[in-house]
Amino acid sequence: MFVQKNFLLIVLALAVVFAFAMKATIFQQEPAVKTSSANETSAQFASYWFTGKAELNHYELEQAQYGSLNPGEAVMIFVTEDFRTDKQVKAETPASHDKSIPVLKTNLSKKFVTGLYDYSLFTSVFTPINTGNAPLFPNTLKVSTSAQEWCGHSYIQLNYRNNGYEITGKSYFENEASEDYTVGKASLEDELWNRIRLNPEKLPTGEIQLIPGTMTARLRHKRLEPLPAKLRIENYEGILYPGKYLKSYTIEYPTDDRTLVIVFESQFPHKIVGWRETYKSKDNLLTSRAVLKKTILTDYWNHNTPADSTLRQTFLSNQ
Repeated sequence: MFVQKNFLLIVLALAVVFAFAMKATIFQQEPAVKTSSANETSAQFASYWFTGKAELNHYELEQAQYGSLNPGEAVMIFVTEDFRTDKQVKAETPASHDKSIPVLKTNLSKKFVTGLYDYSLFTSVFTPINTGNAPLFPNTLKVSTSAQEWCGHSYIQLNYRNNGYEITGKSYFENEASEDYTVGKASLEDELWNRIRLNPEKLPTGEIQLIPGTMTARLRHKRLEPLPAKLRIENYEGILYPGKYLKSYTIEYPTDDRTLVIVFESQFPHKIVGWRETYKSKDNLLTSRAVLKKTILTDYWNHNTPADSTLRQTFLSNQ
């Protein structure tokens, strides 16, 4: 009798429960806007990226090395600057600006401790901020990575020239002591962080050839070469990373048993809120993770006196 008298109410309640389970209610949907509400030429983009400030992001880090996960921290800096296309360096003189273009630069720093001693890794990526449907410089022009630890240090650099990447490197380690070779044109894993910030709607997806990230290649002592990769973008369903309307960008290397997942906000300015990276380290399948703790916008290059150390303390605190 109860079911008969309350049939419509029961059906309605079940429909509501089902809608929430499928995340189909208006409370669970993203705003009715494009995933990328700004492109390279928009006023919104310019008002964020061309105001003379950099975006500084501080992450709590767990980094795989020597078969274990090691505590540390990461700092990721995004900033625009004029970049010379001939010498592939920052344009610093009035005359050089005629040979320069605006780029979005990523500086990624990772520091972590392995037992007694520490590691310090640093990568810079220079990606042109192109306008129009036929950009003059569609490829990232330069990537450089250095690694320092108590056994020694290494450096590797990629420069885009002659429809490919010229790779040079020096290292304390014998097999990487002096490197000088060229690989054919392919997308770079290192540039995907910039591509997210510029316009995630244009991120490559599907099966492509991808040059793996230089920082991880150095940790694993891997030679850089294009590898088959599978890339996809999905809604992020977890709770580890902060932010709203999150997307996950997954990069899988089937022939290398390695996966990188970058989690970012789908709404402009598409802040990167963390990542995880899985591969074998000393025969242990481990997942490194970074979780965003704080973001600030500042002209950090103008804050280099002892009095500015209070700004550093504030930025690196987790409060």
